[in-house]
Amino acid sequence: MSTDATRDAVVEAGWRAVREDGRVREELLEAANAEPRLRQLFVWTGMGELHFSRCTERPWTWGIPYIQPAAGGTYWVSGPLRSQTVGPAATAQEAIAMVVRRLPPGCGPAFQGTSEELALQESTQRPHS
Repeated sequence: MSTDATRDAVVEAGWRAVREDGRVREELLEAANAEPRLRQLFVWTGMGELHFSRCTERPWTWGIPYIQPAAGGTYWVSGPLRSQTVGPAATAQEAIAMVVRRLPPGCGPAFQGTSEELALQESTQRPHS
């Protein structure tokens, strides 16, 4: 199996695991999975939140905003750090759009490995001055 195929299988397994654990609203998962720029990232949950990582293994990256459930079926978009907020979203689609607008440049597909390995790879690919 090629590296891309292996990475894609790991990403899909992550999406499947999030669907199966039931901690994230189905409508949010469907909206996120329908967005190609998010579908290529590794997803994980924490406290009912939907997180997106640029890498497939722990520790995951924290460079992308995440979505929390809010009252009345609405959402709250925060991040990328826990101390940062983006704002409220009335619908899953609105929350997804807020995240997509804040994706870092060159985001995706997910890197197969840890955030440290991703940082090392990116540091070796930067042009030297």
